[in-house]
Amino acid sequence: MKVYIETYGCQMNEYDSEIVRSVLQQQEFEVIATPQGADVILLNTCSVRDNANRKVFGRVHTLRHLLRKQPVKIGIIGCMATDFKKELLDDDHLTVDFIVGPDSYRNLAAIIRESFENDRKGFDVTLSKTETYEDIYPIRNSGVNAWIAVMRGCNNFCSFCVVPYTRGRERSRSPESVIQEARQLAQEGFSQVTLLGQNVNSYNYNGSDFAYLLNKVSEIDGLRRIRFTSPHPKDFPESLLDVVADNLKICKHIHLPLQAGNSRVLDLMRRTYTHEEYLRLVDKIRATCPEVALTTDIIVGFPTETDDEFEDTVKVMKYVQYDSAFIFKYSERNGTLAQKKYADDVPEEVKTERIMHLNDLQKRHSLKKNRAHIGQTLEVLIEQQGTKKSPDDVQGRTDGNKLVIIPGGSCQVGQYVNVLITDATAHVLKGQIVEK
Repeated sequence: MKVYIETYGCQMNEYDSEIVRSVLQQQEFEVIATPQGADVILLNTCSVRDNANRKVFGRVHTLRHLLRKQPVKIGIIGCMATDFKKELLDDDHLTVDFIVGPDSYRNLAAIIRESFENDRKGFDVTLSKTETYEDIYPIRNSGVNAWIAVMRGCNNFCSFCVVPYTRGRERSRSPESVIQEARQLAQEGFSQVTLLGQNVNSYNYNGSDFAYLLNKVSEIDGLRRIRFTSPHPKDFPESLLDVVADNLKICKHIHLPLQAGNSRVLDLMRRTYTHEEYLRLVDKIRATCPEVALTTDIIVGFPTETDDEFEDTVKVMKYVQYDSAFIFKYSERNGTLAQKKYADDVPEEVKTERIMHLNDLQKRHSLKKNRAHIGQTLEVLIEQQGTKKSPDDVQGRTDGNKLVIIPGGSCQVGQYVNVLITDATAHVLKGQIVEK
């Protein structure tokens, strides 16, 4: 039976699709690269923002139209399966054949087979307190980076977020299973891995914390760069910061979600830190690791956020001057505390004004940060041959996760090269290969 998988959302979903490939191939399914010719189409979904949900619903209708002469089953897996169980099962117009949540992929093959045997919509959206898939080795696409989920679920219950409801409570994999997976990746030729978790600095397995895990993974021969995402500002231990600063294999890039710059709004969001505590952490990070690149997530227009409170977010951005930022409008998520307690009362036009203001500010900061690299020679890991502008260019990333374009560069994907930075925009660095 042939299966085609489309993945939406975060890096954890990318990793989960790799888990699903492995599970299905062990059950003698064939995973193919296009929907044409598939017996089964799986949409691995995200439910963090409303736009992601609309995109998936639209994709189901598009696939049904494109493949109307093809007898294909369509299944929704991932976060939307858990978050929209009733809608997905009850909507006869959506024509979804089955749904499976993030903790039920071991049952996926049986549910697919059952959907071919009867007309009832199959489902398994059970949330587990123990499932980590640590005994399943993911089947990855080729590339230079490999994701490794070191934990699953989340205990934070931020008031705007569905993750604890769609992915369950926090549980960590054993260090041995993570190290074994990383070691096998190095043997396969991956020189960079990214350790994943909804809040990686909450990782704990029988007393082994995330700093310990990073150090152990860094000892593996063949691995040259180790990244991680995402930590939470509420519990960023000194031991973790010291590892980032002192271990040469740990990339000097920290994604530190802010979400809002006003303490009252942060309290409504249940972020458990204040404006002042966040800035003290930023100061501490930069004092310990001055070369670190800082990136962030920000939500504008959270319920009851006033103009003055929004200005506190602007002040934080001006103080920190992030290397880049992901900025979103608040959107209600079904079942969250914010959706239950607060009216979505910030007008859409105000949200639009605020996001445009922050995007413009961030663009200026990104340009300043990037132009500071002009004249420096940076090590770049080549990720891709050819760019949108030219098939002769190559692109890669620095230790700080900056995208670098090398016009006419003669190098191979996976190669590390020294690049003299000659120009920069708000989004990319440009340079030429040199001998260091």
